Amino acid sequence: MRLFSIFLLTFLANATAFAQSSKDKFNLYEQTSETAGLVIRYAQDIRAVRGFYSPMASGGRGFASPANVLNSPEQRKRLNDIDQNYLKKLAGMDFNAMSIYGKVDYILLKRNIDDHVLTLSQEEKEYAQIEKYIPFAGKIYDLEKSRRRGATLDGQKVAGDLNDVLKEVKASAEAFKKLESIDMPLATLGEEAVNGIEARLKGTYEFYNGYDPLFTWWVPKPYKTLDSTLLAYAKIIKGKGKLNTTQKDDVSGIKGVPIGRDELIRQLGTEMISYTPDELIELANKEFAWCDRELLKASAEMGFGKEWKKAQEKVKNSYVKAGSQPELIMKLYNDAKEFILKNNLLDYPEIADETWGMQMMSPERQLVNPFFLGGRDIIISYPTNTMAHEDKLMSMRGNNPYFSRSTVHHELVPGHHLQYYMSSRYKSYRNDFRTPFWTEGWALYWELLLYDKGFAKTPEERIGMLFWRMHRCARIIFSLNYHLGKWTPQECIDFLVDRVGHERANAEGEVRRSFEGNYSPLYQVAYLIGGLQLFSLKKELVDSGKMSFKQFHDTVMKENNMPIEMVRATLTNQSLKPDFKTKWKFYDFK
Repeated sequence: MRLFSIFLLTFLANATAFAQSSKDKFNLYEQTSETAGLVIRYAQDIRAVRGFYSPMASGGRGFASPANVLNSPEQRKRLNDIDQNYLKKLAGMDFNAMSIYGKVDYILLKRNIDDHVLTLSQEEKEYAQIEKYIPFAGKIYDLEKSRRRGATLDGQKVAGDLNDVLKEVKASAEAFKKLESIDMPLATLGEEAVNGIEARLKGTYEFYNGYDPLFTWWVPKPYKTLDSTLLAYAKIIKGKGKLNTTQKDDVSGIKGVPIGRDELIRQLGTEMISYTPDELIELANKEFAWCDRELLKASAEMGFGKEWKKAQEKVKNSYVKAGSQPELIMKLYNDAKEFILKNNLLDYPEIADETWGMQMMSPERQLVNPFFLGGRDIIISYPTNTMAHEDKLMSMRGNNPYFSRSTVHHELVPGHHLQYYMSSRYKSYRNDFRTPFWTEGWALYWELLLYDKGFAKTPEERIGMLFWRMHRCARIIFSLNYHLGKWTPQECIDFLVDRVGHERANAEGEVRRSFEGNYSPLYQVAYLIGGLQLFSLKKELVDSGKMSFKQFHDTVMKENNMPIEMVRATLTNQSLKPDFKTKWKFYDFK
């Protein structure tokens, strides 16, 4: 009996230790993986090399920091060296021995490096095409290289060299003026190259000027003349960019660069979206047709029959009086919170719920973003005293209570503010895998889910939420058609006005932001597509009973920002290979 008791105690102790070990292992994977260290080191090595070989710009804080400019040839080579080194490190890892979390990180890190190698290669090829326009670049690069380790310079020689460079820049500018035009992408790269050279020269000048007596005596005059000449040359290059090989001319005044079908398909593959641009347009049209049916039902309930624009017009004119919009935001936030808690969809983290803030958007910013923005705070778009009368009404109508019903929870909790809260606390290294399909997809998913759960109770509330759903469908259609070279910016504007019901000025701001706002060509696609990916995953795991809503939402957030197909891989413990290719078909076209 005594031996049995000893055996039983030993067994229980081992079982408890095993359970604790398993729990610890789970907690460990909640924060890291077998590949996480390599992900972090790669990101920091790239940042270190990029920072060291970038020009130093004064930031008004008493010291300089690296400026974000086009890579120099030396910088580009060093970045490529880092990429090749880490590809070798990945190849030396035992992929099959990893957990699903390590495998996902391995696949995504390799994807990031491969994509960066390709980007550097394309940049090098394009740089070779504009080198003839900047024959003086090497002299500035060499001067900056001396500055990095504080070499003592001969001020008189530097002044003479800069004077020689000035002559070369002037000659290059005169020759360039004689060109009829160059393709817009090359003009953009040429402008970036010259501005980068100017920034490197400026960083070098600021390092020595005032500290080195002879440099300070000789260099300021030739430097200032050369600096202004470089800036003027950059503008000349930009002005020669032509659109006729990329964007069709139209009357909108909006200028962008359509990237074409092949590049769209490549970028979709990088984002792990296994559909062609044409299939995504078909998907958007199918979702739009569903919105149309829902919209007509709501319009009929309001007494407008099939004249949905009249119903929408009534909704637009429900705006609150000037000065009351922040109070409305608070009400709409609490409405969503109450509904979400009542339906056991999510636990609100106390600090996330407590610390989101409000800001008011400037009139200038409202010209390109007439609606809410958000993240850590919600940035409220509403009229100011400086705006023209029509602009005030446009802003108020476009941000009425029913349209705002979706945007508040989209920007705050459970949308972008919760994302910020969770991604800064769980697997934060995965921010280097970030994708708009996760960022915007998560916030849009909540719009889909809450509508599906009956959050919009009245026809006015349904019209308000449907406006944004139609808007997301339209974003896919107009942005892909634009980048396929089929639509002009003006056609995109007209589509938003006629098909979605946008105020024309708001539609112009939306299209301008899409094509001139430094967004990825797929950014506008990412909202609805990412939301539908998560909604499909919800059906697979929650509707089937494998997970509760709270478990599903908590786990997705803790996996942090990455392609949703990889989120799916971790949640379903998929069998993965190092050469993984995207294949998930998340949408039913039937």
